[in-house]
Amino acid sequence: MHLSFRWYGPSDPVPLSDIRQIPGVTGVVSALHDVPPGEAWTADAVHTLRQRVEAAGLTLSCIESIPVPEGIKLGTDDRERLMDRWCASVEAVGAAGVPVVCYNFMPVFDWTRTNLRRPLADGSEALAYVEGELSAVEEALAGDGLPGWMDAHSPDQLRALFAAYAEVSPEQMWDHLGWFLERAVPVAEASGVKLAIHPDDPPWPLFGLPRVVTSAEAFHRVCDLVDSPANGVTFCTGSLGADPQQVPHLPEAAGRLATRGRIHFAHLRNVRQLGEGRDFTETAHPDGDVDLGGVVRALAEAGFDGPLRPDHGRQIWSERDNPSVRPGYGLFDRALGATYLLGLWEAHSR
Repeated sequence: MHLSFRWYGPSDPVPLSDIRQIPGVTGVVSALHDVPPGEAWTADAVHTLRQRVEAAGLTLSCIESIPVPEGIKLGTDDRERLMDRWCASVEAVGAAGVPVVCYNFMPVFDWTRTNLRRPLADGSEALAYVEGELSAVEEALAGDGLPGWMDAHSPDQLRALFAAYAEVSPEQMWDHLGWFLERAVPVAEASGVKLAIHPDDPPWPLFGLPRVVTSAEAFHRVCDLVDSPANGVTFCTGSLGADPQQVPHLPEAAGRLATRGRIHFAHLRNVRQLGEGRDFTETAHPDGDVDLGGVVRALAEAGFDGPLRPDHGRQIWSERDNPSVRPGYGLFDRALGATYLLGLWEAHSR
């Protein structure tokens, strides 16, 4: 296992020098955040990123992520052109010697929360999802205002995307994912790169969009679409763990997928349900409903040797009052999470 930490590049308020000081962390997960989605990456640019990370005494252990353009997910007429660029980016990652690419096939939004700073009982703040608050988003779409986490698209762009996806069924979405993998996996194999799809976050339909990578069973279906060691998954306990029906089965699911050799990257964080519905809040890594110890035990027993990072953290201490901190991606709580996960790994890998 390679304990890693996400870094958003030179603009990240968390510098590499701080990441280097976290006990046990040897890897960095990053991307070319200045390249617009749909444009091809170059090997020189990825190599420059790798050199910057290595100059800080760390290793670039994973790319997260190369965005999959909406045209590929929708199956539009220009998907061949977009696919060529995506594959060129994978080739660039391989040429720079980075072993894993995380990506997702979520329509429109990479993730959805309704509150980026929900107060917890201990005084910290965390990301949260309350389904009843989605109506405010739908009302905003009818006008001209949007919540901050939607600012990648204008209201008109979102309305157009929603209309396009209304014509795509879940099974058609699976067909589009299969088309994508049939082209991406051979390129990854030839480039020495492992692909690791991230599950939908949260793992259920939103706004009528066809979301399909929502469970461990869906992970296995992804792997079966193109049966190759290069075609794997990002096992994210926070995404899958938002569904209370999946929480008790996450250690077993991690063990099965890792034994199959298809977990190429692990995101470990915890969540707690708020009541009986789908509402949830993120928590400190030792808290919440997910048995992270059981998941780590399953990964260790299966011989998992890929990058593993603490996922979202709370905003704690002075970061609560620091507007430059990215919600979920401050230094302090993720560093605490990293050391907690390191302790679990050492306990279960002996």
